[in-house]
Amino acid sequence: MFNALALRPDGSGVQRYAAELLHALVPVLDATLVATVLPDAAAALPPEVEPRARSGGRGVARVVAGTRTLPEADLVHGLNVHLPIRRTAPAVATVHDLAVYDVPWTFRKRFVAAERAAMGLAMRRADALIADSSFTADRIRERFGRQATVVPLAAPVGLTPPTGDDIDAVRNAYALPPRFVLFVGTVEPRKDVTPLAAACRDVGVPLVMAGRRQGAVPADAIHLGYVPGADLAALYGASTVVGYPSVYEGFGLPPLEAMACGSPVLAYRIPPLVESLGDAAALVAPGDDTGLRAALRALVFDPDERAARIAAARACADRFTWAATAAATANVYRRLGVSC
Repeated sequence: MFNALALRPDGSGVQRYAAELLHALVPVLDATLVATVLPDAAAALPPEVEPRARSGGRGVARVVAGTRTLPEADLVHGLNVHLPIRRTAPAVATVHDLAVYDVPWTFRKRFVAAERAAMGLAMRRADALIADSSFTADRIRERFGRQATVVPLAAPVGLTPPTGDDIDAVRNAYALPPRFVLFVGTVEPRKDVTPLAAACRDVGVPLVMAGRRQGAVPADAIHLGYVPGADLAALYGASTVVGYPSVYEGFGLPPLEAMACGSPVLAYRIPPLVESLGDAAALVAPGDDTGLRAALRALVFDPDERAARIAAARACADRFTWAATAAATANVYRRLGVSC
């Protein structure tokens, strides 16, 4: 039984993890798979996974819904940390980050309180924990004294370098400039887009932003809003550079998505991105605006630097697959004595 209340039809981040993992687990597990989802997300499940629709809403309401008792099962897996208060089967919780502890100022106070309560429950009740990165596993051990199995994520299946025709189509659809820096993600406080926008101005290349807005957007940026997943590969491919100025992540999926599409990436040097991207991306320290401008200039105007980063990007992305993520997740189940 999977708690997949975080799953959204065209979501990102945690939502994408839920969808990709469930699809990848189908050929790996010899078991009946059932997932609790919000009513409008049932269609995002693979046909082999039985949906159990449950109302839950968003934010605090979804956190509370995740603690409600689930139907009887041989194993319960909370795909976004949340576990039911009452359960009889072994339980696994995936912890994507400890943001509500490490950067609580990026959330509303009610959500922080609810999420901390749900995470505390999971830390007490889970028989096994999964973390997206060694960074998150270390934070779990430091704060809660629990060990977590590190199971990295991967770019979505099918996200590959686009064709020239696909790139031309997306350029026309969104009226994109010939050369631009792309940011993909929700505009929120921990995504430090202001220095990236300033670097784009200094270098003379537009900043294009794709994703939902929860914070201020630089006045001179081109904000596309939410972009359907079907357009994402071509959007990455059309970009000159993908910028990801995040000051806190549990894993950091958009840079890996960009790399899978053959795009050079510029990001902040924070532990989880160093862990997943290594030398394949151009990494600068948060707050190093001079370094940010220099790295951006090199990626835009130096053909040798661009070529080297693009080659390294594809090699980096190829190291991560959802098949490997599913196999490692199934091993966690089996270590609990669950036959699957």
